[in-house]
Amino acid sequence: MSVVVVTYNALPWVGHCLESVRRHEAIVVDHGSSDGTLELVRERFPGVRVIEQENLGLGAGSNAGMRLASGDYFLLLNSDAWALGDAVERLAAFADEHPEAAVVGPKLLNPDGSLQRSVRGFPTLWRLATEYLFLRKLAPRSRAFNAFYGDGFAHDQVREAEFLMGACLLVRREAADTVGLFDEDFFMFSEETDWCYRFRQAGWKVFFYPGAEFVHVGGATTRQNWGPMFREQLRGHLRFLAKHRGAREAERARRLLLASLRLRGIVFPGERGRTYGEAARWLAGARARELLELRG
Repeated sequence: MSVVVVTYNALPWVGHCLESVRRHEAIVVDHGSSDGTLELVRERFPGVRVIEQENLGLGAGSNAGMRLASGDYFLLLNSDAWALGDAVERLAAFADEHPEAAVVGPKLLNPDGSLQRSVRGFPTLWRLATEYLFLRKLAPRSRAFNAFYGDGFAHDQVREAEFLMGACLLVRREAADTVGLFDEDFFMFSEETDWCYRFRQAGWKVFFYPGAEFVHVGGATTRQNWGPMFREQLRGHLRFLAKHRGAREAERARRLLLASLRLRGIVFPGERGRTYGEAARWLAGARARELLELRG
């Protein structure tokens, strides 16, 4: 078992994260922290291997760690997430019992102990519409309106998933060897979506396993620069659709997202509305193909 944690100004959570996996090989890939993250890691966890590199995205950072890892499994763990009890061992035991599993994800909890929904469905035009036009709010019990979020699944039983939120994923090395590592064209957001899609296309399975629990703070890094990160989230949707559904589908998605964010920019006040408005202007500035060639 090898744990890979990508960090960027990860205080105050990274210590809790690494403490929870202390029994396992751990690799930290840092993308330019300036808040004392590296000093804390080196002082408190001298056995952790630290890689410092340019920030080329979350997938690229995870890839750098996995290339140096020695375990049969990679545990990709966000710096603001940590295992409860023997959750790591439980994930590995489940994977051992299910050799067809490429990816196993645990139950994620918010810091207050409430459920953090992590089962997801692959993006489609309809699913993006249900999310960005708030259609799912109209029918919260409907599968058709909630497929983007795993059909409202209660997260109380083992389930095969399309993909899982990437805060904590156990990945089988053998499976990664067959399909390759993360596609580094995804800077942040949707890299796990693409990876799970490729695993499933190759005949592997993705499982949600509630018998292992992790806490995930959520947004500890992305909130530091949310405007650009929100654009990366949108770009991730477009890149996934362009890669797996074609350029025309990505362009249709751009138009859908543009209309929805213009509406959101009007409806929501303050900083939230301004973020949506800025994202709408970004989407309006070029076609999907050109937006995917830009950075920032």
